[in-house]
Amino acid sequence: MKRAHSAESLTVRWWWRRPSHAVLAIATIYLIFLTFKIPRFLEVASLISASDAAFPALPLQPVADPLATSFRYKLDDSSNFNPNPIPKSEFQIFKPFPSRKANLSELEKVANEAWDLGLKAWEEVSNYEDVNQTVVLEGNPMSCPSSVSMGDEEMGDGERLMFLPCGLAAGSAITVVGTPHDAHEEYVPELAMVKNGDGRWGSAMRCDGLPHKKADDSVDGFSKCEKWARSDIVDSKESKTTSWLRRFIGRAQKPAMTWPFPFVEGRLFVLTLQAGVEGYHVFVGGRHVTSFAYRPVFSIEDATGLAIKGNVDIHSVYATSLPMSHPSFSLQEVLEMKEKWKSRPLPNSPILLFIGILSASNHFAERMAVRKTWMQSSDIKASNVVARFFVALNPRKEVNAVLKKEAEYFGDIVILPFMDRYDLVVLKTIAICEYGVRNLTASYIMKCDDDAFIRLNVVLKKIRGVIPEESLYMGNLNLQHRPLRSGKWAVTFEEWPEDVYPPYANGPSYIISQDIAKFIVSQHANQSLRIFKMEDVSMGMWVEQFNSSTPVQYSHHWKFCQYGCMENYYTAHYQSPRQMMCLWDKLARGRAHCCNYR
Repeated sequence: MKRAHSAESLTVRWWWRRPSHAVLAIATIYLIFLTFKIPRFLEVASLISASDAAFPALPLQPVADPLATSFRYKLDDSSNFNPNPIPKSEFQIFKPFPSRKANLSELEKVANEAWDLGLKAWEEVSNYEDVNQTVVLEGNPMSCPSSVSMGDEEMGDGERLMFLPCGLAAGSAITVVGTPHDAHEEYVPELAMVKNGDGRWGSAMRCDGLPHKKADDSVDGFSKCEKWARSDIVDSKESKTTSWLRRFIGRAQKPAMTWPFPFVEGRLFVLTLQAGVEGYHVFVGGRHVTSFAYRPVFSIEDATGLAIKGNVDIHSVYATSLPMSHPSFSLQEVLEMKEKWKSRPLPNSPILLFIGILSASNHFAERMAVRKTWMQSSDIKASNVVARFFVALNPRKEVNAVLKKEAEYFGDIVILPFMDRYDLVVLKTIAICEYGVRNLTASYIMKCDDDAFIRLNVVLKKIRGVIPEESLYMGNLNLQHRPLRSGKWAVTFEEWPEDVYPPYANGPSYIISQDIAKFIVSQHANQSLRIFKMEDVSMGMWVEQFNSSTPVQYSHHWKFCQYGCMENYYTAHYQSPRQMMCLWDKLARGRAHCCNYR
């Protein structure tokens, strides 16, 4: 006998059968959820806001910092200044880590390798100049072939190297025809005892057949990794009910095209490596497989060789659309060899400010623009301020030869004998501090880039307004910035395990007092200085460490521009040589206006 349904249960069942009522109930629950979550969302949004108005409201100490009480954030100044002279000594170019051979970090290993390569490159410069000085200075516009090919006999079983005399250009392509060997087991001793999750290795740049879905994981519009069939990944299939429902409403799922792994043992393959604007693109059998972005400040004209390694037989290699000449390094075209642009000798008397300018070895035009503009300021001519370029070496001998000529003529370049890399910019910053401490008696040291324009009179006015007894860290300060864990500028946990960076000034231009520079030099000398690849964060870290024993005045100014230029700027960044000349002309007419063109 069936049980009779009550009127109440019938009403409930009838109510839920109506779709509109069910949607209304779900919407009500969702609104209640938002009521509790919106306040928390707004709180988080206010903390991560980067607007000008929100900046002063941020907490002034790093998260979980026991030294927060000693961190001070001031804008008040004074006008007295009385530097303490220090004995002058000859500046010695330092080796990054002279006596340490064990327990080196990845950055330290890279630094030592760059040092060894740099010393060899510097030894080659004099020999190269003696052989053919004219070619170095004037260039050789038709010295390189537009294509290079090598067969299996030329590749052989040895190094399997192809030399590309003038490097690559956007659109250059290298095609490799080969056959993979049969698979076999290999033993890798250095990895045998490393357990999963040991934390010793950063994220590898490899394509494993899993497509990237993040917005920043593309290079020139190509995906960093295309999908292919994998035995350990099984695609989830729709149930029959779901599949029927999707077809019924006209939203049937399209079948995904899955390609096999692009290489097969014993089968011929054709691989093409193409140089794009943002990075390399790899095609196998005419199908795009993967793309890799160039590392920061990498120039494809420096890719002067191809090495093929692995268990594969190489039948032929073709390189096409190659550049037919090196870039011209003519002194007459870029550098104006005139007496008026030469620097003055280092003064024996104390000075107010020393400016160290970070520059790349091939930035001849940028350095010339700086010499012709703000380095002609009256304070530099009067030797109240001294400015020097800090330049590392280039993989190309001819670039280093021209750099040496430039340094000898103008007298304003400090050549650091290690191979230039973006990760090692921090070593240039240490060299600036060491030069300012050992070669000069400067009350303050400023670091800037060669594409930064300095309104020197305004910067000096700000410095003269500082109480001389207090340590100073001045610039466009960042508080509670967090490291990016993905994308082009990703920082691994091995590189920076903390969740928050210390307070730091943006890298294009900032100022520290002499006592902070002395602290950095002494810490580096006894090998207790922690080094991070981002030099501006490293400086913030060192200042924070110094601040734990000696109070530091953190002086923040938005007009130390990080991106471009603003009206009445103190410093402007990302300025081309043409913009430098324009800014200098406007300052000569008494207007601190920007030049918004390249």
